[in-house]
Amino acid sequence: MADSASGAPPNRGRFDIGAIAAALPESATTMLVDTYLTDRPAASARVFRVYRPTPAHYHEGCDEYLYVLSGRGTFWIGEPSDEAEFGPGQLLFFERGVIHAMPRLIEGPVVFLSVDTPRRAPTDVIFVDPATGSAQSFMARNATPDPA
Repeated sequence: MADSASGAPPNRGRFDIGAIAAALPESATTMLVDTYLTDRPAASARVFRVYRPTPAHYHEGCDEYLYVLSGRGTFWIGEPSDEAEFGPGQLLFFERGVIHAMPRLIEGPVVFLSVDTPRRAPTDVIFVDPATGSAQSFMARNATPDPA
């Protein structure tokens, strides 16, 4: 979102989170698709939809707050033994470097409002087992375009 006259990001905003979530695609080849609401060095806010379970991973550059807008699944933070069900209205929080995963999608679509402090670069995702994912398979904005 940018000010069309100056090209600078706005210093305020109003967002229809329900409409933004509803506009996310029904399916994706990546684990998730997101849209930025704000994208500033101090923090970024995004709405994202999760399409399949996410393997154990972490982020090096930011703390993450995930507010559950819709859907149900299981999520663990720190240790697989921490796995618990989540649903709408719950907030999940973890600091940078903390391993986390969403091993099960119970009811979809799973949609989160995410606030990352400081800003999370789209490629800031490190999978514990690199064979389970990459920045390109994790988020649609990182995916390699189909040459066809």
